[in-house]
Amino acid sequence: MTDLHKAIGDISSIRRQMARSTEFRGYGPVTLAATGVSALLAAAAQAEWLPDPANHIEIYLAIWASTAIVSAALIGTEMFARTRRIHSGLADEMIHMAVEQFLPSAGAGALLTFVLLRFVPSAMWMLPGVWQIIFSLGIFASCRFLPRLMVAPGAWYLLTGLVSISLAGNRALSPWTMGIAFGLGQLLVAAVLMFHASEAGDDN
Repeated sequence: MTDLHKAIGDISSIRRQMARSTEFRGYGPVTLAATGVSALLAAAAQAEWLPDPANHIEIYLAIWASTAIVSAALIGTEMFARTRRIHSGLADEMIHMAVEQFLPSAGAGALLTFVLLRFVPSAMWMLPGVWQIIFSLGIFASCRFLPRLMVAPGAWYLLTGLVSISLAGNRALSPWTMGIAFGLGQLLVAAVLMFHASEAGDDN
């Protein structure tokens, strides 16, 4: 039994190593582009219905949290389907690796949002910039198993996050600090994936 357990452990280790050296192709460009469009629509909705987000921060958070949840659900659903189709035998390892790279930044963003809302509400204007910077760190962490050009969206989110923080105060809560950053950012991610697929002659 000990030899059997050792053999199973060795196989699992080999599969994990193979997954870490394989480019992840579970993200679909069309779905990523759709999340960019959803960010632009959320910004338009905020501009129309929430002219004073600083005094209605709960509504502001509801708009962007719901947009993020819907986007994550779309990406996750397609990621599971594409990974099982494209990576087949390594699907579980590839999905685990993708989630493992992005989960720390997502968790940090959620916890930081809670802390600011609960203990430092006067600093809530920083959230758009902080979200974008944290998202950029998630992309940079994932770059080692994604197309090399994915560094460009990571740099975009880092830049827009810094610009958002530089606005200082309630101007940072403008709908377009989020809409432009995540709308164009996700479209850029989709463009990188499509360009890489065309270069590789990938029809998936």
